[in-house]
Amino acid sequence: MDKIKKQVSTNIQENIEYLERELGVKKSFDVIHLAQEYAGKKMSFFLIDGFAKDDILHYLMKLLSSLDPSQLEPDPLEKLLKTHIPYIELDKVEDLDAVVDTVLAGPTALIVEGLQYAIIIDARTYPVRGPQEPDIERVVRGARDGYVETIVFNTALTRRRVRDRTLRMEYMQIGRRSKTDICLCYIEDIAEEKQVQAVKDSISKIDTDGLPMGEKTIEEFISGRHFNPYPVVRYTERPDTAAAHLYEGHVLIIVDGSPSVMITPSTFWHHLQHAEEYRNKPVVGAYLRLVRYLAVFASIFLLPLWYLFAAEPQLLPSALDYIGPNKEGQIPLIAQFLMIEVGLDMLRMAAIHTPSSLATALGLVAALMIGQVSVEVGLFSNEVILYFAIAAIGSFATPSYELSLANRLVRIVLLILTAIGGVVGLVIGVTLWIVMLARMRSFNLPYLWPFIPFSFRGMKEVLLRSPIPMKSRRPTALHPKDPDR
Repeated sequence: MDKIKKQVSTNIQENIEYLERELGVKKSFDVIHLAQEYAGKKMSFFLIDGFAKDDILHYLMKLLSSLDPSQLEPDPLEKLLKTHIPYIELDKVEDLDAVVDTVLAGPTALIVEGLQYAIIIDARTYPVRGPQEPDIERVVRGARDGYVETIVFNTALTRRRVRDRTLRMEYMQIGRRSKTDICLCYIEDIAEEKQVQAVKDSISKIDTDGLPMGEKTIEEFISGRHFNPYPVVRYTERPDTAAAHLYEGHVLIIVDGSPSVMITPSTFWHHLQHAEEYRNKPVVGAYLRLVRYLAVFASIFLLPLWYLFAAEPQLLPSALDYIGPNKEGQIPLIAQFLMIEVGLDMLRMAAIHTPSSLATALGLVAALMIGQVSVEVGLFSNEVILYFAIAAIGSFATPSYELSLANRLVRIVLLILTAIGGVVGLVIGVTLWIVMLARMRSFNLPYLWPFIPFSFRGMKEVLLRSPIPMKSRRPTALHPKDPDR
């Protein structure tokens, strides 16, 4: 049922009483009501302290104070909007509830005696850090700017790299109480209309009080796979990465208050790409990509395979007998692996919560007390430490943090299945893993495309870093409007 609008009244006192009550002017110290009188008319400003640009409002109030009543005739609203309030972002609103939501978002509302509209002055600013390089997407050579927590800054960083006249920035608000600003960004001449509409529909169905975790809250609503650890959207904090995906036909979701931009739809292989590959020559980029693939798949399969060969050495040829453990330690191998998996996650969480000044001490504790001493006392074998370290390096080499965590859970499950069923358990685990990924879809895009369903051209782009000047580079699965340009 649609909410009945509260119309702005010509009686300014009624408007003031309503706005003071709804905004909590007398209860919240940062909600400001300025009652003024200019040109013989009562006027009131409603704003949030800390959001308003003091110098702009001071300048506008100075101009209004110099007006006389004749300068507002015959139409005060038009005179104020077009003549006496010289500012870029002005609007008029006739719904007082909309005025309340607008003021809470940052703009200033001006209520004028005798007018049935409120004048919205979007002279706001947000506390924001500089657009510095993201920590998890660093490159040796390349741009050092990254997205920040302010949506307007992020849209500007995107437009700086995509000056296409069909670049669209569609505004939405999500959250019954938070009224979080969201922007859907896409190139209209490239992105498929059905894909854009699918993203819009998914977001518009979100019904919640707010988005306390920003884009992560949105992902939980639009993915709907709460027991599946694999991400169906890709995150980036780099404007150049976001621009590259826009040119392919993807749709970006920019959330106010978050420095991460969501790229939709995304496949398993999108999470394995990194900007560093395109900051080098094609042959070097292709080599780096293959090394990364090797590291990522080693992080998943190396430990289960080594455990299988250690538990069933008859599976190994005589030339590879050295792969098994020389000394198993005091506890079973599977227990060692599970303990060290949990221990690494404990260490990772400790590193997050440890101040940078104490990070060196934490590293020494991990290397000496946990690593060396645990081997000397027989808790772990040397081979377990070695192969787990290789798997951990593969996890850290995964460009997507979300994918690395999902792969870590899969690795643990494969270890347990291998310990229970040997070869059969490992085969069943890998098969179920592939089936699970093959059944997943990111909106309308198969998650394992172009591997399943198979596309030769798409698979070539996944495995090799092709030269950028090549034509026909847009993924056909996205159904771009001009795939050959």
